[in-house]
Amino acid sequence: MTTGTRSSPVALQVRLHRIEGQVRGINAMVTDDKDCIDILIQVAATTRALQAVALLLLDDHLHQWLRQPDPTGRPPEDRVEQAARAIARLVRS
Repeated sequence: MTTGTRSSPVALQVRLHRIEGQVRGINAMVTDDKDCIDILIQVAATTRALQAVALLLLDDHLHQWLRQPDPTGRPPEDRVEQAARAIARLVRS
């Protein structure tokens, strides 16, 4: 991610630090033998937070990358196909 994108790198780092805290909290819950349902709720929340970061990164990438001419001269169809593959990977995750 470069500067000048729609989501600032600092904002993404703040989100990622928060997610790190969530993962540490999940680890502590497992260590403390907390209720499985409570742990699963936190895992789901962390998963959603990571998906939100992925969507922000993809959105930034698409807005920046698709607006600029391709330095390699590839046809637009190739760029669209590459973007579609990235979206498919995100959806499958």
